[in-house]
Amino acid sequence: MAAPNVTSEQAKALLRAYGDAIRQSRSVGRPVSFRVDVGPEGETVITPAEDTAPLREPDLDAALAAARERGRLRAAEILSGDDMLNVEAFAKFIGTTRVTVNAKRRIGQILGLDGARRGFRFPVWQVNEEGKPWAELAALHERLGGPWAVYRFLIQPHGELGGLTGREALVRGRAHAVLAAAESIGREFR
Repeated sequence: MAAPNVTSEQAKALLRAYGDAIRQSRSVGRPVSFRVDVGPEGETVITPAEDTAPLREPDLDAALAAARERGRLRAAEILSGDDMLNVEAFAKFIGTTRVTVNAKRRIGQILGLDGARRGFRFPVWQVNEEGKPWAELAALHERLGGPWAVYRFLIQPHGELGGLTGREALVRGRAHAVLAAAESIGREFR
């Protein structure tokens, strides 16, 4: 294939548009773009950065801010539920110390949810019939990536579990199915 014939004027125009985009990006503090349309005969049309739509519209920023606020409010509601204990109460509930609870939380052996103001909260239902946190919690953290993802997995129904929540399936002794479902979900988000 022969190299395309690019005129010096085309090259200069492209470099000029690139330089303009760099200056504009630095000025506004966000990415900008410009567009180069090339026809079959090598003709080019360059659309400058100021004539292209911004990457994020103000409406999108407002929608994202509203969604974050709804998430913050929902998290606060969850953390204030009767089934959530602070670290001291949870340590007493499972017969250990707060130091042990926090150490196990850090490595995913206990589910602890962080709130903006209230510190970590621990769902009482993460404990098996022997009064110990489910052994599968660490594997769920590995597969799903974090405490809030584990929490959502445990409280939402899953088709892979016959409509049971992850929590219900663990209570019914279906640990293998729970871990397989979590693996499937975790793989979707990688």
